[in-house]
Amino acid sequence: MAQQNALKKALAGLAMIAGVTATFNVNAADEVNIYSDRQAFLLKPILDAFTKETGVKVNIVYAKKGIIQRLKSEGRNSPADLLLTSNVSNLNRAVDAGVTQAVNDSVVNGNVPAQYRDPNGHWFGLTTRARVIYASKDRVKEGEVTRYEDLADPKFKGRICTRPGDHTYNIALLASMIAEYGEADAKAWLEGVKANLARKPQGNDRAQVKAVKEGVCDIAVGNSYYYGKMLENEEQRAWAESVNLIYPNQADRGTHVNISGMTLTESSPNREDAIKLMRFLTESTAQKIYAEQNFEYPVKPGVEASKLIDHWGEFKADKVSLAEVDKYRKRAAMMVNEVGYNR
Repeated sequence: MAQQNALKKALAGLAMIAGVTATFNVNAADEVNIYSDRQAFLLKPILDAFTKETGVKVNIVYAKKGIIQRLKSEGRNSPADLLLTSNVSNLNRAVDAGVTQAVNDSVVNGNVPAQYRDPNGHWFGLTTRARVIYASKDRVKEGEVTRYEDLADPKFKGRICTRPGDHTYNIALLASMIAEYGEADAKAWLEGVKANLARKPQGNDRAQVKAVKEGVCDIAVGNSYYYGKMLENEEQRAWAESVNLIYPNQADRGTHVNISGMTLTESSPNREDAIKLMRFLTESTAQKIYAEQNFEYPVKPGVEASKLIDHWGEFKADKVSLAEVDKYRKRAAMMVNEVGYNR
């Protein structure tokens, strides 16, 4: 009884953070409990299909921030079975916090390429998104910018907009540059990009495309899925229509990508059913639905992307393991401060 009360108390605490009413039954059989910083609507069609196929109910609590800290504070009393999050850095933070456990499952491993999963089995990618260049259709000639490295070319002085350099998306891109070229060259590149900024880094990825539309800058950096989100938004469609979407480095190492992903919690009270769900999430049907919900790409090879994404064209992704890239996350964050990127 004491353990049950502790579990209910922990769940109530997360529900307060998430701003939702939680429905987890910690003693229920055939249930899986998810903590997620990805909004529930992205997952609902898939989870409904999983429940229909297996009879296993899935409960999900969404919180934009604080989930890893909550898991750590709950410890073994946590009701959560799976953590779903939006990038590899969050997955590795969960590993570093000691709130995950390894999974060695032939189905999951077979569906998720090695570059998109932890070598020790603690996390697995579900979808990918590209870190692309948005270039003005009117002011940037075709072929004028084709590589990330071009962003540091002095010819683009005063023509580039980005969100703050210490945002996790930009940290991951810089970490990939460190992995590819080493610290010295990556730092020189970052200094070059800073010298070319049209304004102080600010806003989110969509705000950079808006700035291109308004003539503040000619080139922006952002995630690929925002292109789809802008196209489906009546107010923002003109922003997307003002730019060309460029996948960098197609002639060499490929475009940097990040993932949304999952990890099995250390405390998982429903481990067997949770692994069933992990398998389901990496299978073709779920992969296609999940990727379409947020204009992302399936991680499982051979699964088609949505028609809208296909219209953007195929691209070559960087093959460096995201686990390797994320090793340079802390150094990249330090480097942003060292060059004063956000000033």
